[in-house]
Amino acid sequence: MIDTRLAPYGALALRVALGLMFIAHAYLKIAIFTPAGFAGFLGKVGLPAFLAWPIILAELLGGLAILVGFYGRHVSLLLLPILLGALFVHAPNGWVFNAPNGGWEYPAFLALTALAHGLIGDGALALKTTTPAIAARPVTA
Repeated sequence: MIDTRLAPYGALALRVALGLMFIAHAYLKIAIFTPAGFAGFLGKVGLPAFLAWPIILAELLGGLAILVGFYGRHVSLLLLPILLGALFVHAPNGWVFNAPNGGWEYPAFLALTALAHGLIGDGALALKTTTPAIAARPVTA
């Protein structure tokens, strides 16, 4: 059973963690790897290098939107292709993310977290949220 008193705060915690993760990964690509270095990495794994800036901006702006709850559930679902792309890139490296070149478990976890956020909603303290398209209906016998 879901605790309806505390569930909005659980969704808030999920939203904050996911938003901060996207912002941190955008920062990592800008400050540590550099956009040129990230573009080179994309080229090495067979993806177009021109995707570097769109990915960085999607992570940064999407992370901010998720963090503050500005249509966050929709943004999480829109960012799923980036997370699934990361999963695809890291899948050959094995399971654990501290494996050489990173494994697939962390991108898989983040993809499921984004999906959960999209299904659950933004929770408490969201700036602009929407109701789910399909409202939960009580089960009748």
